[in-house]
Amino acid sequence: MISSALHFLVQTLGNLFAIAVLLRFMMQAFRVPFHNPFAQFVVAFTDFAVKPLRRVVPGLFGLDWACLLLAFLVELLVVLSGYWLDGFPFALAGAGVWPVMLGLALVRLFTLAVYLVIGVTLVSAVLSWVNPHTPLMPVVQALSEPFLRPIRRFVPLIANVDLSPIVLFIVCQLVLMLPVMALERALLGGL
Repeated sequence: MISSALHFLVQTLGNLFAIAVLLRFMMQAFRVPFHNPFAQFVVAFTDFAVKPLRRVVPGLFGLDWACLLLAFLVELLVVLSGYWLDGFPFALAGAGVWPVMLGLALVRLFTLAVYLVIGVTLVSAVLSWVNPHTPLMPVVQALSEPFLRPIRRFVPLIANVDLSPIVLFIVCQLVLMLPVMALERALLGGL
């Protein structure tokens, strides 16, 4: 019982921090204005871990690779701690378990990124109907727009309603169901 509570706590806190670091990475990649209070919160919340890592991992092609590496390392710690709390015998498993753990962390990081896209798009769609002038709108719109723009080329407005978020949700769910689940099953089959 304590083990499952610790597992839940580690996974929740680790995933929340990984999401914050992924948000920071996406905000820089999509050139989101950082003068927004939400963007400043994300930067302030992740600075303690990102800044030291930037000394070792430089940015390249205009992307903050330290953020992406940090999110991956956090997910790796979440995966390892989850298996450790479940009593997985790392000492007996040998070195062959490390590629599986690295692969699981990568799959879970990708899954978090897809859920982040879904969440940002949902918030953007709701805010566009409820309060399009909120200070959060420029951030969520800048984060969701690169994913919605290609879909809008093929999905027209119907009665002045944009259905591209629904199409994006369906595509994201298919991405989560088909390749990600298959890869995760293949990796776990190696254990």
